[in-house]
Amino acid sequence: MTTTTMDTASAWDALDGVHLPRGYRVEITDGKITMTPQGENQWKVILKAAPQIEQQLANHGDILSDVMIDFPSSLYGYAPDLAIIAPGSERNSRGRFEWHSLEAVLEVVSKSTQDNDFSKKFRMYAECGIPVYVIIDPSTGTCTIYQHPTRTGTYRDEDEVPFGQDLVLPLEGRDIVVTTDGFPVADGSSR
Repeated sequence: MTTTTMDTASAWDALDGVHLPRGYRVEITDGKITMTPQGENQWKVILKAAPQIEQQLANHGDILSDVMIDFPSSLYGYAPDLAIIAPGSERNSRGRFEWHSLEAVLEVVSKSTQDNDFSKKFRMYAECGIPVYVIIDPSTGTCTIYQHPTRTGTYRDEDEVPFGQDLVLPLEGRDIVVTTDGFPVADGSSR
């Protein structure tokens, strides 16, 4: 997959030269910079899912966690909990991947991020044509898979998978299967 360099400024340009504290997630939504501490449940899901995905990719793509992705607007800068990069994707002149390199995005919901995950990110990811968007929700013990994005900011297909069942990520020409048995269910005390 070849990429084109973005003509617009990246939302991340606002943070050039800024020292960001460790343990915080930084994202930009509607031009506003938001920092939130990473929650325990979020971290545990990432630790369990990422190695499974990486092993199955076997040099046919890559997986990133909390890494800046350039989107086609200077008002949005997301660093998905887990992002699956399509095989052959290249970094832009800023050294980052762009939205069109993403095959799938997985976000782990918490109380402080659910508005962004269920509405703003949902809309942006669909408008950008990201083929698969998964919301993992420890408070309900479910993973919701959205597929077939529309330019109007929605996905045509939705499927819910409860923790304990396999989460199947339908990527281009292959499926990635994530075992969710060990995903933590929120006790209400996390962020």
